[in-house]
Amino acid sequence: MPNPTTSDPVLNQPLPELRSVVAPNRIESVDLLRGLTIFAMIVVNNPGDWGNVFAPLLHAPWHGYTPTDLVFPFFLFIVGCSIAFAYRNKQPNARTYRKIAVRAAKLIGLGIFLGAFTLTFPFFKAWADIRLPGVLQRIGLVFLITAPLALHFRWKTLIGIAAALLVGYWVWVMYVPLPDGGAPTLERAPGNWTMIVDKAIFGTHTWQEDYDPEGLASTLPAIATCIIGVLVGRFLVSNQTNKWTTLLAIGGALLGIGHLWNVEFPINKALWTSSFVLATAGWATLILAVIYYLQDVRGIQFGKLFKMMGANALILYFLSSFIAKLLYLIQLPSGATLKGAIYDTVFVHDWMAPKLSSFLFALGFTLLFAALAVVLYRRRIFVKV
Repeated sequence: MPNPTTSDPVLNQPLPELRSVVAPNRIESVDLLRGLTIFAMIVVNNPGDWGNVFAPLLHAPWHGYTPTDLVFPFFLFIVGCSIAFAYRNKQPNARTYRKIAVRAAKLIGLGIFLGAFTLTFPFFKAWADIRLPGVLQRIGLVFLITAPLALHFRWKTLIGIAAALLVGYWVWVMYVPLPDGGAPTLERAPGNWTMIVDKAIFGTHTWQEDYDPEGLASTLPAIATCIIGVLVGRFLVSNQTNKWTTLLAIGGALLGIGHLWNVEFPINKALWTSSFVLATAGWATLILAVIYYLQDVRGIQFGKLFKMMGANALILYFLSSFIAKLLYLIQLPSGATLKGAIYDTVFVHDWMAPKLSSFLFALGFTLLFAALAVVLYRRRIFVKV
């Protein structure tokens, strides 16, 4: 454990010891992974030019996955770990349920606000143009369902629920005949069950006219992602020995099963397929195992900036999304957006490859919120949604 007055090599100022401001049953490796995830989330969401992005920083076109496709499931996995820590000794009573419901409502409300906000009075889009699903909305819904499950059930039951969600989703979207009697498809087409359900529920309130990557139907297997996080979180605070080697084995098994299932049920983030759940949860568990070994077993302290970002992850995501939207909405007299003016002036140069310029904008934008995380942490400001 480092001395509480260890100097920050970047700011050259005393940096408070991280354990002093977190609950004693928190695991530092989870905080670090949360910070890494939110850092990556801001980077991949904010390139300087969407036409010039390095391939690993783009989502897979449909089936398959890239490093970018790991980001959101990692966050839901960590939400599950956090549920295991925060609700470890909570009683399943009305007060606890009320807190869960209020937090979920806040997340959903903030997500809808992000999609609806505009600069023209009354500062909200017309109802027909508002997207109802979204990242924060999915986090809120998954939290709303998973937290009570974690309060009530032991690990064996949770495994059964997760398995039922994954197998049931697979059977439904691949084999259940469509309302017109036709065969379902996993392609982006009218015969895709998730699109049928989302279109029926949300109508025009989706990301695209016929499709939303955070739709309601594909939220069902996302709950399984969070449940796996709950199980891993419980294991981390258990009295088991050799946790990191067990986590490696679990992560490897999940990854292997996910890729085997991919042969029958393709890995697909947009549909959040069952194979996608297992493969991404496998990667999350493997990376967490390595960080846990270095951080919590060997005591090697690193990634302090990411821990500070992890302490305010949701508010950093919200603010980064809101500021990014403002940069698109604010128009200069020249007709260019504020984002376009900043990007063209600061980051675009004849001697620099376009994809590098685009990446450096994303990195610079993300570092602004990393700096905000440092300020919030130093002032002991922890915003809970």
